[in-house]
Amino acid sequence: MRRFRSIRSRLFLLFMGCMTGILILMSMLYYNRTLSIIHAKVGDIAEKNISQTAGLFNLMLQGYNSLSKSLNSNYELTRLLQEKPDDPAAEIINERTITNIIGAAYYSRDDVLGIHILSPDGKVYSYERQFAGVIDNNYAQTEWYKKLEASSGNMVWLGLYPGSPINTLQAEKQAFVFGRKLYDLDNHKEIGILMIETNPSPMMEALSNVSISPGTQVYILDEAKKIIASSERKGAKRPELDRLPQPSPEDNIFVDGTSKELIVAANTTMAGWTIYGLTPKRDIQAEVYRTTKVLVVVVLALIILSTVLASIVSRNIASPLKLLIREMKKVEMGNFSGSVNVDSFDEINSLVSSFNRMVHRMDELIETIKISTVSEKNAQLQALQAQVNPHFLYNTLDMIYWMLDEQENERLSRVVLSLSQMFRYSSNWEEAARTTLGRELEQIGHYLTIIETRLGGRLQTNIDANAAWLDAPLPKMTIQPIIENAVKYGLEPKEGMGVLNVRTEKEGNKLLIKIEDNGMGMDAGTLERVKETMHAKHQRPPDADSPGRRRGIGLRNVHDRLVMMFGGPYGLSIESKPLQGTTVTVAIPIPAEGEDEDEHIGGG
Repeated sequence: MRRFRSIRSRLFLLFMGCMTGILILMSMLYYNRTLSIIHAKVGDIAEKNISQTAGLFNLMLQGYNSLSKSLNSNYELTRLLQEKPDDPAAEIINERTITNIIGAAYYSRDDVLGIHILSPDGKVYSYERQFAGVIDNNYAQTEWYKKLEASSGNMVWLGLYPGSPINTLQAEKQAFVFGRKLYDLDNHKEIGILMIETNPSPMMEALSNVSISPGTQVYILDEAKKIIASSERKGAKRPELDRLPQPSPEDNIFVDGTSKELIVAANTTMAGWTIYGLTPKRDIQAEVYRTTKVLVVVVLALIILSTVLASIVSRNIASPLKLLIREMKKVEMGNFSGSVNVDSFDEINSLVSSFNRMVHRMDELIETIKISTVSEKNAQLQALQAQVNPHFLYNTLDMIYWMLDEQENERLSRVVLSLSQMFRYSSNWEEAARTTLGRELEQIGHYLTIIETRLGGRLQTNIDANAAWLDAPLPKMTIQPIIENAVKYGLEPKEGMGVLNVRTEKEGNKLLIKIEDNGMGMDAGTLERVKETMHAKHQRPPDADSPGRRRGIGLRNVHDRLVMMFGGPYGLSIESKPLQGTTVTVAIPIPAEGEDEDEHIGGG
């Protein structure tokens, strides 16, 4: 089950499910539509076939009717059948003449097997191909004779017989039999009965026209639902003929496909017969079965094709994601040097590009944090180191010595107190190197007390800070290293009075703390080196360069801590001119009203 939770497996199953569902739905719709079309076409064909068959029967029966009428209207035949000569020779001549007239009618059609005229006095006049004159003397008791005898001159269609009903020697050759009574058209006197035997092949061929499948059974029924002819095979189950529907006289044709078989029926106007065609539904479905087989093959081929397409699509989508996941695992293990290169869909390409940028940015941030952490530690150590600088302590202790020697106790106590406050402030790093501008200026006051004493009145300091900004947060030991640089490199080498000003200004959303001196200043080259060192990405060893470079390193530590606390827009900037002095500006954000000093820590 775990393998089916992957995006490739789910995409494959989703694509396959959709395609298979669509194929099955379309196949069912196509199958139903095809089935209805086939049924409709089969019904139309069956209706046309049976309509044509009914027409053929009408034409065929009309021809047989015309043949019988031609004999009934033959004046010579009518006269000879009524004439009763006493002379045997004349009687023989009459019989031969009647036979010749019948023979002429016999040869007028190819499908006539025999023509028989039965006179009221019991004589039979026949014309047949073989065995003429072998007559069944008991014909008067047969059913067919009784039907003809009971008719009133209309054509009587007797139907198919297994052999000649009157010639006993032709009992094995199937014949279609019909007949009528003969009348003298002048006085409407009955003069005999005409019976004609024809070849049933045209009728059976016409019946085969109704068949639309090998299993179709065709029946011709008379008005009493008795079979006149049929294409029924031996052993076939005969339907219930009484229940077969009867076409209406108006439509003349009937089609019913709702039962287990397709039933078509048509009336013949000449004989009053009804032709039925019964086709089993399974025969009709045979075409549907063939169509279904083709459809199944096509659907299977499409499913195979869909499987291939689903595999290709899912692999194309999942492969880039697998590469991305593999690279993410490397990142999780701490390897940020890799990248993913894919050429896929725009969305995936965008995702991969975002991931590569994120990893690259994370690598840069981690490197920046490492450098910042090292810089902060170095700044703290160097700030502490600056506060306990051996040279500074030596001078201070030497000064204390001479003061003791001269017994200037008041000045000594002030210097010692300031030194004590300085050590206490600079050694307390429990607050993560944070302080306020007010505390920093207080510390500067102690430092300047010592410096002014040491310089023997050659230093004048002015501190002008707006009371509104005394609670502004900034890193501890920010201003003191700047003033130390100003004293050491600018004011101590200067002859005459040195002036040091510390003041605050507001510029937009920045608070500027400016430390100005009128000391020796720096030429353009030294100033450029100091700025380069202060903004360099990698710190160089402090003893590896000139005094200007060392001065830049101290300012670099202050600048880095300001940037780390407040962000890139803040930090130090320096302006200096030779023999005119130097101005160092500390830029920090102006705290909002009511803002706690900790809120700016780590900002950017």
